Amino acid sequence: MRSILYIVAVILIIGWAVGAFVYSVGGLIHVLLVIAIIALILGFLRTDTAI
Repeated sequence: MRSILYIVAVILIIGWAVGAFVYSVGGLIHVLLVIAIIALILGFLRTDTAI
């Protein structure tokens, strides 16, 4: 489950980077970034509780 969160976070960060530098979509780009950060934080929290 942890690796799935990292994959989702990486995909969303790549999407954010592409959108921020290539397209002018507006708020959607920042929503992708926020979702990616939340996924990374959840991944770190879940690994800390498992140890």
